Amino acid sequence: MSATISTTAFPDSKKHYEILDALRGVAAIMVVIFHVFETHNTSRFDQIMNHGYLAVDFFFLLSGFVIGYAYDDRWGKMSLKQFFTRRLIRLHPMIIMGMIVGAVLYYFQVSDLWPIIGQTPVWKMLLVMLFGFTLLPLTPSMEIRGWTEMHPLDGPAWSLFYEYIGNILYAVFVRKFSNVALSILVFVTGVALIHFLVTGPNGDVIGGWSLTPTQVHIGFLRLLFPFFGGLLLSRITKPTQINQAFLWCSLLVILSLSIPRIGDATTVWMNGIYESIIIIVVFPAIVYMGASGTLEGKTAKGLGKFLGDISYPIYITHYPIIYTYTAWVKDNKVSLSEAWPYGLLVIISSISLAYICLKFYDIPVRKWLTDRYIYAKK
Repeated sequence: MSATISTTAFPDSKKHYEILDALRGVAAIMVVIFHVFETHNTSRFDQIMNHGYLAVDFFFLLSGFVIGYAYDDRWGKMSLKQFFTRRLIRLHPMIIMGMIVGAVLYYFQVSDLWPIIGQTPVWKMLLVMLFGFTLLPLTPSMEIRGWTEMHPLDGPAWSLFYEYIGNILYAVFVRKFSNVALSILVFVTGVALIHFLVTGPNGDVIGGWSLTPTQVHIGFLRLLFPFFGGLLLSRITKPTQINQAFLWCSLLVILSLSIPRIGDATTVWMNGIYESIIIIVVFPAIVYMGASGTLEGKTAKGLGKFLGDISYPIYITHYPIIYTYTAWVKDNKVSLSEAWPYGLLVIISSISLAYICLKFYDIPVRKWLTDRYIYAKK
């Protein structure tokens, strides 16, 4: 494991699994690419890069693994308040920035796809932004876009809402579980996930972003197995040494998220089996391999650090750009062959925005909060 610590970490953080940080960046960029392609599909069955949404499940598994590694042995010296303070400082500044970016670009997204935007007064949009700062979910009745999202200014924030739930469950209850009890929890939630994927109406885990019974059900299914599966993995495995781990893990992540839809509307269970294998077998294997390798050479270390540092900012700020691109594509009926230069610009802009937010907002704000609320009290 590398002796380096990411610039996004606390000064007293444990040494990071540098490849896992980098893989989070690889997956985050794949999410942006997926959303660009998604703009041009007509259904879940004709998406070119189809499984990019599984990056969310990969993020949950990574989070469970990293939290187990970082905090499982600290509870004798750390209170619940200290844990939650650390997690809020790590995650929440960029949640606020994501909502601000969403508000700035909101009225650029007026289109036939979202006519409600043109009818939304500024005060209501700003109220939704301020409410979004808390990450509390909006009900469909408070929708200002038309997609019934719990965070209509910044759609991906739904997964951070569940990330917070996972952190709360871990800190209050699950951290106290023995490995046997945790294994039972992971087994039960894994069976529930497989059952949903194989017998459900769509054969996929797409969903979780709306505060409706069906969407909340999907959200918890997507959270519970990966998050606590990652925690269990951090407890029961001991990383070894795997050469070229970053290369192989990156290829596996890219391949897993790029595979076209398996089967069709009459055989959705086939895609359910694929996603079950990816989430329950392949993703844990990738995390174990990533934890068992190191980045060799100055170039690899620099790239890995860059990918790790921008991973969270790019995920939480890119979607307002995607909304804007989607509105333009749908209103002008632009095909992918015509729009690809603009799609590439969306990807480059998303990475650039993430880096700017990281350097000029996220790192300084979290440093100030850390100095004020953690180290000043020591």
